[in-house]
Amino acid sequence: MSESIDRQEAPEEALPLDRGPARGRDPLRTCIVTRLTQSPEAMIRFVLGPDGTVVPDLRARLPGRGAWVTANRETVAAAVKRRAFNRAFKTNGASAPPDLPERVAEGLRTDMRQALALANKAGCLVTGFGKVESAILGAESVAALIHASDAMPDGRRKLAAALRRRHGEAISAIPVIDDLSNVELDMALGRDHVIHAALVAGAGTTGYLARWRRFRAFEGVASASKVDAPPGAGATAFDSHDDVMTLTRPGAPAAGRADDGSPQGSD
Repeated sequence: MSESIDRQEAPEEALPLDRGPARGRDPLRTCIVTRLTQSPEAMIRFVLGPDGTVVPDLRARLPGRGAWVTANRETVAAAVKRRAFNRAFKTNGASAPPDLPERVAEGLRTDMRQALALANKAGCLVTGFGKVESAILGAESVAALIHASDAMPDGRRKLAAALRRRHGEAISAIPVIDDLSNVELDMALGRDHVIHAALVAGAGTTGYLARWRRFRAFEGVASASKVDAPPGAGATAFDSHDDVMTLTRPGAPAAGRADDGSPQGSD
């Protein structure tokens, strides 16, 4: 992709900024690095803070005129390296920190945790191995399966088997997500030892999957893998009816017990 960015890099003249979140009505935006014109949903908006620091505006709501960058890590890194924000904001005082891609990734990760908390409040989340298995095998099944990234393989295999019994060859339509650690799931849901969870149909589920997909798109990670893939592999393919799109991989697995009360290795 780097060669593509080189070929499409914006010329020295600055691209026009948007007119701010309250007044901008143009449905498309132009990336300050690649010059590609896209929907804002496929991009990330940046604004200048009071001290001249370039700040990611993930929800495109911050005041001031914004510069837009294609929503992937490589393009944001290229914008920092090539001082594209200085040209876009027409100032030499725009300070883009070297770790800007990491700040964006962490913001998207936080957004994903918050969306999971909202899905839980909306009644779209089931937790605990036994309850998740029952939901999978129930009349309506589940819209997505969630494992902590540090979940043990045995529990993953058993729930994968339940998905196969329920869906057969259509199993690829069920996302299996493992981007958040046990600690992050606990933080999002306000409870201890959440290892396995399932999302059922509802607005909260749609919102979470949108944020999850945006996060993975930013990291350049394909949202398709086998349902029984090894930990950290990601998720299965999505049906076309799912909404369009919210990495630092977590550290060592946390000690503790599974969310169904059994040791993590025995669920």
